[in-house]
Order: sequence, then C-alpha cells, then structure tokens
Amino acid sequence: MDVLRAVIDRLSVDIHHVIEAAGIVVLGLVFYSYARRWFDSNRWIDARLRALAVGVVFGVLTIALMISRIEVGQGTFVDARALPIALITLVEGRGAGLVAALVAAAYRASLCGAGAPAGVAGLLATAGAATLALQWARRSGGVRSRHGFVLGAAVYVITLGSFFMLGARGLELFKRDWLPLLIVSVIGVGGFTRLFLDVVNAQAAEAARRDAAELRAVTLLARAAAHEINNALMVVAGGLAILARRLPAESEDLQWAERARDGVNKVKDIVLRMNTITQIEEVPGRGLLAPMLDIRRSSRSD
Repeated sequence: MDVLRAVIDRLSVDIHHVIEAAGIVVLGLVFYSYARRWFDSNRWIDARLRALAVGVVFGVLTIALMISRIEVGQGTFVDARALPIALITLVEGRGAGLVAALVAAAYRASLCGAGAPAGVAGLLATAGAATLALQWARRSGGVRSRHGFVLGAAVYVITLGSFFMLGARGLELFKRDWLPLLIVSVIGVGGFTRLFLDVVNAQAAEAARRDAAELRAVTLLARAAAHEINNALMVVAGGLAILARRLPAESEDLQWAERARDGVNKVKDIVLRMNTITQIEEVPGRGLLAPMLDIRRSSRSD
C-alpha cells in the first residue's frame, strides 16, 4: 500500500491532457482503418506511395502529440510522441514508420534548442526499434500484443538514452519524470498495439471472405461454361473422327481435319483447366480490351 500511495502521490495527471493525447492516437487508428481498406481495394497503387501517404499522416500525428503534452505535475509535462511511429511501423512496415519518424524529426529539428539532437535521435531510434520488433514478430508468426509491450519497453530505454544525451540536466529530468514516461511508453504502445491489431485482423478476415466469395463465383461460372462447352465439343470431336476415317489418306482434306482435331484437343485442355481453377489471376487490360481471367495461371498445375 505504501508503494501504491507513493506512485499515486508522484503522479498528478491532468486527465484532459490524457484524453486529448489518447484522442489523437484514436484518430490515427480510425484513419488507418479506412486507409488500409482503401489501399487494399486499390492494389494497383505502388506500395511505396502507400507507405509515404500513411507515414506522412502518422508523422503529423506525432507532431500533434509533441504539441499536446500531458501535464503530470505542477509545471511538469511529458508527451507520447513515440506512439504513432512505433504503432504504424508494427502494423504497416518500416517504410511508413521511417517516413513518420522523418516528418516528426524534421519538425523537432526546426524548433532548434539544446534538446533537438536528442529528440531527433530518439524519434529515429524508435522507428529502428519498431522495425526490429516487426522482424521478430514476422519470424514468430505475426505481430502479437507481446511484441507491442516489448517494443514499449525498448521505447522507454530509447527515451532514457535521449535524456542521457542532455547530460546532468537530462538525468535530473528523467529522475523526475521516469514513472509517467514508463506508463506512456510501455502501457501506451502495448495497449494501442492490441487495438491496431484488431483493425488489421478484422480487415484481413474480411478480405479473405471477399476473396473466397469471388473465387467461388468464378469457379461456379467456369465449371458451368466448361460443362456446356464440353457437351458441344464431344459432338464436334466425334464428327471429326468419323470424317477422318472416310477421307483419303494424305489428302488435303484429311490434313485440315487433323488440324481441326488438334484445335479440339486444345479446347479440351482449356475445359480441363476451367474445371480446376483454384485462384484468381488476371490478364491486365490493354487498350479497349478489359482485364480478364488468366485460366492457365488460375488453374492447378499438372
């Protein structure tokens, strides 16, 4: 109880500032939810453009958090600048995280002051740590909450390092603010990672259901078309076989009949592939020719 009382006494948080900071992060969550859905439905957009667009927005959110500081004591403030960079790197990739860090670092550098180098270094280091956490997550089967909390601990260590860069004054500031910084870093990054992952997982499940429905519709149509084509093809193949037996050997008419039988066999191969479609692969449109299904690439290989 004495420890808990000491912690409570140490913190004198302005709840309005906390709500404001949390609202900025939630705004980023809402934006990312819609942006991810839009980018996933427009896959022709270059991945680098996607990373740039998302990164710039989260860089602006980082700047907003640097401005909207949280009062944790009389005249004492901390901010949650690391959250947007860490979160977007974990869920979107290092490209978006790096862009967000560079945008925020440029703003911090423009403010100048003795703490500018430490602030810039801390932002870039956060993006680097988040990239390492993402690589670890991918090797272990995907991003989970534990990766977010470990990243939050790493962000806390990076924050400590940035205070060290300020010398004795930085250490005094860190000694004063270590607890709120710990809560913002570990609880903030770890907790919001869960929310961002919910968005990612929900949209991945939605995309999987949409792809499955599209594949089912295509396979049903392809099999129905293959059945009708095969019925007519059997009649043509039978007629050509009878015709070939009645034509004189080595005659020009027999050669044409053989070519027709080769054409029938090619159509049979197409019909077989239409019955074994397992994925959707398109042939890009050219000029007035619209995109169409690539039957060879969409069907199972022999």
